[in-house]
Amino acid sequence: MPNLRDLRARKKTVQATRKITAAMKMIAAAKLRKAQKRAQDARPYAQHMSAMIEDLRAAHAAGRERSLLTGVAGGTTHLVIVTASNRGLCGGFNAQIVREARKLLRQEIKEGVSVKIICVGKRARDQLKGEFGELILETFDAKDTPTFYDAARISGQVVSLFAEGAFDKCTLFYNKFISALVFEPRHISLIPFSHMEESSSDAHAKVKHSDDSLYEYEPSQEAVLEELLPKNLSVQLYRAFLENAASEQGARMTAMDGATRNAGDMIHSLDLVINRTRQAHITRELVEIIAGAEAI
Repeated sequence: MPNLRDLRARKKTVQATRKITAAMKMIAAAKLRKAQKRAQDARPYAQHMSAMIEDLRAAHAAGRERSLLTGVAGGTTHLVIVTASNRGLCGGFNAQIVREARKLLRQEIKEGVSVKIICVGKRARDQLKGEFGELILETFDAKDTPTFYDAARISGQVVSLFAEGAFDKCTLFYNKFISALVFEPRHISLIPFSHMEESSSDAHAKVKHSDDSLYEYEPSQEAVLEELLPKNLSVQLYRAFLENAASEQGARMTAMDGATRNAGDMIHSLDLVINRTRQAHITRELVEIIAGAEAI
């Protein structure tokens, strides 16, 4: 049984840990408010761009094939972009998105598809390198406050790799922010283009089209579509990074809140053990004094 000195030292350690987790919870909560607003503000823009490209594709369904829209028919190389975080202590945030990505990777490899991976966030690389280390092309840092420049830099590299014939289709994995307590792993097809699916919570931002609506594109629909396709990759990546950043802060705030409460419970348990141990020592000393007095 540990002595009082060991128990008190352990209690001080848990108290110090509780201070750290409480501080991390407050920091995550402060960052969450900003990250949540950025993610929600980016959704309508990304959805409108997706709807515009969908409108152009429908208008030119019989036109010449555009590879960024359709990918490469019969292609056998799949690029998977997995977004996570650079740091841990955020509950199941990283594990859930990596688990979903791992399912797709294993399925593609089982079907004989060649797979390549780009990781955004060191945690994604760390969790995937054991099984898919040879397939990872590059790892980018995941920032607490992502910028459009970061997304444009990665999308530029993706477009270059596609132009070189390095892959035939591309899928992006990210965590969609639902609330401070809830996030949902999702994946979207960047190449070929897939219209962004919206949940009921996004209904207020949904782009509505009527049959009698008329769109005029200058200088031409082909030129606008050719210009929008690479930009759409940057926009969708940027939106995914913002969703991920908000989800990460929410997950970290929740995890640190649970850790703080667990530390408080542990301190309470240690107090009980310390009191019982001290009482046992006092009782033993009294017994020894009484026994010595009677012996005299």
